[in-house]
Amino acid sequence: MNTRTWGWLAAVIDVVLIVVFALIGRSSHGEANTALALWTTAYPFLAGWAIGYVTSGAWARPLRFWPTGVVVWILTVFVGLAIRVATGQGDVDGNPLPISFVIVATIVLGVFLLGWRAIARGVLRFTSSRSRQDAAATDA
Repeated sequence: MNTRTWGWLAAVIDVVLIVVFALIGRSSHGEANTALALWTTAYPFLAGWAIGYVTSGAWARPLRFWPTGVVVWILTVFVGLAIRVATGQGDVDGNPLPISFVIVATIVLGVFLLGWRAIARGVLRFTSSRSRQDAAATDA
């Protein structure tokens, strides 16, 4: 696969994982999972992801941890939380940004956005080394 294909695939995987994050969050709190409700929860993080994707140049190096993965992850969380506070989402007993949610969002989105990249890189390295071994065996 070429870089352009990986760039598009990375974008799709990231977006799907952010929506899954929102879906898990809504489900864990017993909230409705209608399309509008899910959008309301996901869009702040999707906005942060879009900023991170563009800022990091992720389309050119979609599988790199630094700067791509880390920038995408941090901006997804930071911008997502800022939009949630600005729009009054997630207010718990007058606290617009419960620390427990900050911790959960940071960890889960980190595992999601960096984790799949780690898995993909590992698989690509394995298949690449396997191909080299097969080629060497064929040449011998």
